[in-house]
Amino acid sequence: MQHSEHLTGITLVALSAVVFSFSGVLTKMIEADGWTIACWRGLIGGLAVIAYVEFRRGDTPRYQAFRLGLRGWTLASVGSVASIAFIYAFKLTYVANVAVIYATAPFFAAGLAWLAMREVAKGRTLVAGALSLFGVAIIVSGGLGTGKLMGDLLAIAMTLGNAAYIVLIRKFADVPVVWAGGASALQLFLVGALMGTPLHVSAQDAALLALFGLAFAGAVILWTEGTRLIPSAQSALLGTVEIPCATLLAWIVLSELPPAVAVLGGIVILSAVVWHAMMDYREDGHGALL
Repeated sequence: MQHSEHLTGITLVALSAVVFSFSGVLTKMIEADGWTIACWRGLIGGLAVIAYVEFRRGDTPRYQAFRLGLRGWTLASVGSVASIAFIYAFKLTYVANVAVIYATAPFFAAGLAWLAMREVAKGRTLVAGALSLFGVAIIVSGGLGTGKLMGDLLAIAMTLGNAAYIVLIRKFADVPVVWAGGASALQLFLVGALMGTPLHVSAQDAALLALFGLAFAGAVILWTEGTRLIPSAQSALLGTVEIPCATLLAWIVLSELPPAVAVLGGIVILSAVVWHAMMDYREDGHGALL
């Protein structure tokens, strides 16, 4: 792999994590309900992904580039359920809690892969997963009696949904992943239009909703392009950039800081994720991030 391509991959994946870190702040800044947010994010994000797939398809026939089939729509539907849980989790708990709990998705995915495909996880994955679950338990315990518990539980549900999404991507290797993400966004648009009030939003909310949809599409596209150019272990390590970025943004924009017990749980989870990613990276035979 050429050094320039490697550096490009690192930059794109890191940027995707930074862009994705805006999700929590944008969700909390928007006054509309979660279904309305899902509707607008789905419409704008879905259209942006359609434009991207059309641009990237080259000589591939359009019907083939946009074909999903049963497997693809299953993948899209799982993504849709996870996305609505993701939005309401941000509405109901701290941004940092959601970001940190979401970081455990690879370990949940390892457990689901064992259940679905009897894929044996590495010893360090089991250790890191156990530490992450301990960290999640600490965070959830901090939400007891504070009104944040439902948000924390939705964050766990969202993480399980994304873990299932990861496993299905591997199981359905022939499915166009980016377009499945676009189809998922359009599903959110349709359901959100029925459940929410998308035509009754303020001008400020409309601007924030448009930004939210574009940020979602941008993060998906940046991550897709970046992961083509670097090892998966390095991609996972760079993805942890989202956690401090999301927490810092919540502090600067919303003056939101999670309680000490949530910070403790976050440190446990982040340590487990970074340790696991670095061990994977070293095993791949790489000596440094660059």
